[in-house]
Amino acid sequence: METAHGAGIAVAEALQNGLPWLEGAWLGVTYLGDPKCAFLVYFPAVYYAERRVGLALLWMALVSEWLNLIFKWFLFGERPFWWVHESGYYSQAPVQVHQFPVSCETGPGSPSGHCMITGAALWPVMTAASDLVARRTRSRWVQLVPAVAYGLFLLAVGLSRVFILAHFPHQVLGGLVAGAALGRLLAPQVPLERELSFYGLVALALLLGASLIYWTLVTLGFDLAWSIQLASKWCERPEWLHLDTRPFASLGRDAGTALGLGVALHSPCYARLRRERLGPGQRVACLLLALGALQALGALGQPHQLTLFYVLNFLKAVLGPCVVLALVPWLVHSLSPRGAAPPHAQ
Repeated sequence: METAHGAGIAVAEALQNGLPWLEGAWLGVTYLGDPKCAFLVYFPAVYYAERRVGLALLWMALVSEWLNLIFKWFLFGERPFWWVHESGYYSQAPVQVHQFPVSCETGPGSPSGHCMITGAALWPVMTAASDLVARRTRSRWVQLVPAVAYGLFLLAVGLSRVFILAHFPHQVLGGLVAGAALGRLLAPQVPLERELSFYGLVALALLLGASLIYWTLVTLGFDLAWSIQLASKWCERPEWLHLDTRPFASLGRDAGTALGLGVALHSPCYARLRRERLGPGQRVACLLLALGALQALGALGQPHQLTLFYVLNFLKAVLGPCVVLALVPWLVHSLSPRGAAPPHAQ
């Protein structure tokens, strides 16, 4: 493992010293690869373009994020980049550890959540785009464009994580492989519409399953909070220690999203619009309103008390799908002139 850590620091050094002018670009790419973007940006954008693909993306995001959390607990001994360097193991390396706020994430480092979750979430988009291109052209080179774009984007996300010292290359590689594997295996199996009780049971299973695994490992003597303690010790600026990087924050988001999806699909607003097709202008309006509403919802209330934060985080996650699937489309449709949206049977 020390060999892998040393090689990783050498790669980060080469990226930082060889391409320092790309700092802004790397930060932008790592933002686009943030798992939260799958819920707050990619989901509404894809949903308003193609409903089924959008729902598949959301399912893949919450399932892969839950699995990423579990993987990190079982790989609890894998230290994040910033700790291995700052603890003195490789103090000769000239990389700038405290240059970026993301270097103080409180979760373990392996596998990379950015690569795994974003890769799994975008897999349905890539396959749907590939199918669309294949129907319109016989050129194999053109048909490869969606897959190549998918691979290049994830590669850029992985390099950005190494550049900002959030992960080692082998942690990035593990995330890329896991994300693609989950996408290939699970994306065709995602449920599109079920009874409301199904979504409630999924949310409960996510919460109880993760809690059972967590407390079992703790009872066996494993310290799963080591990364939080080390982040508090080594982080240069306390304000960089965000509560939403804690492991149970993602668990609340996943369980809340699963429950919220069920509530949205069985809401009166969604039922009224089920047989209505929104026009291009209406879809753009929905996207803009949904993005604004989700950003405002995400910024709403950031309590410092941990229990209150988790509760509020769960409730906001429940509201997210309701905003995208039901409230915003109902509002846009209600304010649109009659005849703007031709009916159709789904």
